[in-house]
Amino acid sequence: MARARLFGSLCGLVFLINLARIVFAPLLNVFIAEFGIGEATAGLIVTLVWVGSAFPRLPTGWVLTKVPRQHVVLASGVVLATSSAIAATATSIAHLMGGAFLMGIASGVYFVSANPLLSELYPDRVGRVMGIHGAANQVAAVIAAPFVALTLFVDWRLSLWAIAVGGAVVTAYTWLTARRTEMPDAGRSDRAFVAGALSEWRLIVTALAIAGVAVFIWQGVFNFYELYMQSKGLSDRAAGMMLTVVFAAGVPAFFFGGDLADRLPQIPYLLGIVGVFAATLLALTLVEGLISLVALTIVIGFVIHALFPAVDTYLLDTLPDSTRGSAYAVFSSVWMLSQSLGSYVLGVFVEGNYTYDEVFAVAALFLGATVVALVVLERVGKLPS
Repeated sequence: MARARLFGSLCGLVFLINLARIVFAPLLNVFIAEFGIGEATAGLIVTLVWVGSAFPRLPTGWVLTKVPRQHVVLASGVVLATSSAIAATATSIAHLMGGAFLMGIASGVYFVSANPLLSELYPDRVGRVMGIHGAANQVAAVIAAPFVALTLFVDWRLSLWAIAVGGAVVTAYTWLTARRTEMPDAGRSDRAFVAGALSEWRLIVTALAIAGVAVFIWQGVFNFYELYMQSKGLSDRAAGMMLTVVFAAGVPAFFFGGDLADRLPQIPYLLGIVGVFAATLLALTLVEGLISLVALTIVIGFVIHALFPAVDTYLLDTLPDSTRGSAYAVFSSVWMLSQSLGSYVLGVFVEGNYTYDEVFAVAALFLGATVVALVVLERVGKLPS
């Protein structure tokens, strides 16, 4: 029961953590008017959040070899509450950027420490736990825009104050719950960060090879999805709704995707997810009409979001206690940095007068080819599991 309460508090914390990463996007127009900035500066605010999320992951992996995981999780909650308050009191664009960067740091610290902790709290149900935790994370992505729209009836700062207060309350509850919970000692043997990560390099590279290209492509797809739907002939309103549908499909995907990760052979399951994503993305470039686009959008949203708990389960369930935190931190850091370039690369091709359909079709075919190559390697036993 104590572990269940701790798990519930972490689901609440991850909801706020992800909301903090996403809340700035629907506020960009407000920032442009409030601070008299241009679109490029406004876009830099969002970029700083994601750079902040990537920045602390490697250092956090080292910290986890010295400090218990739950203490690092609690520190991320303190950073979240403090940085959200800093952003909410911003009187200049530099002030706001500093708060946004620190909010991103909170998320990076949290995910690197909380995911190994959860896998050790429930070692027999890693996929299911990661799926539920991921679903709570995904709900934040779905409600971010309507949440901001409601707070704008009062003041844009209210959305950031809500995250600050919520973060403080949930962190305090997590601290109380952790004190009453018998914590796992699996992480105590993970004390050599560099050696631990190097010893698991084959597993890290395999996870990046399977999921890295897919999520790199996905970053470009979802960030330009609204514009892509407009190029398919949808109205601005309908195109915006399609992006919401993509994220909404991810909520059940995390839950069921994590559960299946516990039940199915992990590498074939991962390759199956990536293969279906490549096929549906290719199909999306070939169809027109609202019904077809909605149907494929739901499938794409479900499939790609099922990948996240699956890859976390593959790593956290396969890594031994002595290297779990270190190796996962390295994977998470490289994965976050590599996928962050996806939107920029897509933008370069679109500015080069290639259509969205052409770029997405080539990306889907390339991804399909990597899946075929990885299937061959898996069949001959070259991929660690």
